[in-house]
Amino acid sequence: MAQAWRCSGLRWAAGGPELGWEGGRRTALTWGKRVAFAVEEGGVRTCVGARGHACPVRAVVSGRSAGARCEECARLDRAHSVAADTLADDPRPYRVYLAWFGPGMVKVGITAEQRGPARLLEQGAVCFTWLGTGPLMAARRTEELLRAALRVPDRIPYADKRAVRSVLPATAPERAREVEELHARALALPGWPESLTPAPCDPVDHVPAFGLAQLPPAVGEVTELVAGAALTGTLAAAAGPDLHLRTATGVVVLDTRLMRGWGLIPASDGRPALPLRPFRTSAGTAQDGLF
Repeated sequence: MAQAWRCSGLRWAAGGPELGWEGGRRTALTWGKRVAFAVEEGGVRTCVGARGHACPVRAVVSGRSAGARCEECARLDRAHSVAADTLADDPRPYRVYLAWFGPGMVKVGITAEQRGPARLLEQGAVCFTWLGTGPLMAARRTEELLRAALRVPDRIPYADKRAVRSVLPATAPERAREVEELHARALALPGWPESLTPAPCDPVDHVPAFGLAQLPPAVGEVTELVAGAALTGTLAAAAGPDLHLRTATGVVVLDTRLMRGWGLIPASDGRPALPLRPFRTSAGTAQDGLF
């Protein structure tokens, strides 16, 4: 029987996207790479635990859950979370950023300065610029200021991000325009925290990093993994947690967060395909690795 692998998620390294596996192994993903896996027959999806610790009861979780955690582990994971406002005394410097995902989709957010642009890659930001740097609470107040004064959201649904990736403006200056305009409006606002140092507008374009240039429209997206089913394709693009795979029926989008918690094995002929929904657009031996 083939060895089962458990995915720990998609990471963005200096050389590009990588799939991580329990035990520390990583698989570098390059454009055109074959991605092929199946879910173990009779397998169930189990909770991935919290903050580096295994779930004590190995709870079974929903196949459609992006978090892949039971309620208790999800609570523990957020117990020391900047996103959940439970780390107000974090002494590290933070950066405020503006991120653009497509026409009319700009958000404001914060990330620890030491993380660099990793957070923007993880979210699938097509273009971004820094807005300022300062203590955590000053960064939070700036984020709130933009939400209140300019109605800039702090979240963009992943479904909306995916829907426009194949129809983005063709040039980097076009993609940067909304970020540049919003940056100027933000700096002109009164009420900026004194401890936050403003940053000049310097848009960073991730289209080359994500492989989005000339990306074909998707025909479907994976809704969940199920026992015994498989997916096979070649990598056309990757953005945030998503892989855009060229398959026999067209480009399919896989949210790699759905892979976590399952035992995965190499794909083989005759297996049913993973369940898909139509894509919503705007217009027997040990292995060195799974693939």
